Amino acid sequence: MTGLKMIEAICNGETDAQKLASLRNGNCKKSEDEMQKALQSNGRKDYLFALKQEYQMYQNLQNQIKDCDIEIKKILEDQIDSDNNKKQHYTDPKVYKRVNKNTPKNIDLNLIGYQYFEGVDLLKIEGFSHQTLLTLMSEVGLEGIKKFGTAKQFASWLRLTPNNKISGGKVLSSRVPKGSNRLKIALRNAANAIGNLKESTPLRDFFHRINFRKGRVSAISATARKLGIIIWNMIVKNTSYYNAENYLYLDEKRKLAVQKRIQKQMEKQMEKHQFKVDDFNFITT
Repeated sequence: MTGLKMIEAICNGETDAQKLASLRNGNCKKSEDEMQKALQSNGRKDYLFALKQEYQMYQNLQNQIKDCDIEIKKILEDQIDSDNNKKQHYTDPKVYKRVNKNTPKNIDLNLIGYQYFEGVDLLKIEGFSHQTLLTLMSEVGLEGIKKFGTAKQFASWLRLTPNNKISGGKVLSSRVPKGSNRLKIALRNAANAIGNLKESTPLRDFFHRINFRKGRVSAISATARKLGIIIWNMIVKNTSYYNAENYLYLDEKRKLAVQKRIQKQMEKQMEKHQFKVDDFNFITT
């Protein structure tokens, strides 16, 4: 904000360092006096001419971005308004979801995304941003993702599934194949955001487990693949997202299974010896 105000003032012919420094925003780290010392003009007209051209180019690009956002909104609204099944859905706004600076400001992607995918709320996935949702809609869309028979086929198309090379029962290589697309990049960015989460979630814990074993690059790819599997299941099978036992580590699943097995064995022994739970209350008192 401060930089753009100063550049605009300089392009309009302002050379007084004190007046330029007075445009400082209160959140700036440097003081007004420090900025004033750095804003002394050298009087070079060629530099001023180049700055004017670059500022004009910046303004033109910003206007083109606004026109692009308006066109995106128009296309999405036309698709939703022409389909009564999409139009009937409604969801409450997510005030906790951070809006990236590059996200179109004139589009309620929370509502439009919910309507576009016919009642599937993909923004419930942690790390899944509005930009990721918009990329999914533009790259494959609702009908495109339904053409994949299984979630594994969708993940393979995204180039996120390891290409295992096996000879004689031995795995020679398990690298992720080369190749990329916009959706793969968006999912990898979402996976990276999941890895930076402070609160513990199954996806975040999964990321850190892979990160500890194989490094951050492999963790991003593995988490991005898991996101692709979750997205396919939510859209095609119409399942809602929740942090459940399905996303726990394999060893955690085994621990739960062992606990359940021990509990059943204890219940059988109690029935065999005709014990009741009340008989063991003295242990906890």
